[in-house]
Amino acid sequence: MAEIRIDPTLAPVLARTGDERAVLDAFLDFHRATVLRKARGLSDAEAARRLVPSATTLAGILRHLALVERNWFPFLLDPTPGDVFPTSEEDAAASFALTEGETLDQLADAYERACARSRELAARFPLDHVVAQPQLGEVSLRWIMVHMIEETARHAGHADILRELTDGSTGAV
Repeated sequence: MAEIRIDPTLAPVLARTGDERAVLDAFLDFHRATVLRKARGLSDAEAARRLVPSATTLAGILRHLALVERNWFPFLLDPTPGDVFPTSEEDAAASFALTEGETLDQLADAYERACARSRELAARFPLDHVVAQPQLGEVSLRWIMVHMIEETARHAGHADILRELTDGSTGAV
């Protein structure tokens, strides 16, 4: 049996002996980068093409995850007047819907900006910092980080399958 090698430069591997914050940051950033890599190199039409019965597309995943980043970091850690945390199934479904003229590059840029803002805000607080969340009551930054790892990894898996269905590209990263 062939030996399976793990890329030693991957952030989660580098953080394998790090503290809790380093591990959480590394895994979240790894999954964020994976989603972006799965979408890069496609045309706008390819990224927006529906390949499964749901409305999930590669472009829609980027749009959805940018909104999710805003919901869990700025809306909770640095709220501004008028911020509304979406809570309905309709809001969730709409977050995947593309608007006329949105390009893959625009969506990727918006996602990268949302991730950068999330990193900036999260770095201001200890993991034990607690905030009010409209559906759950109180949540800690630690809980938000773990939730975002789960949410982003879930959609990275969707992106992996959609990319394979689009052009046959495969790979964990």
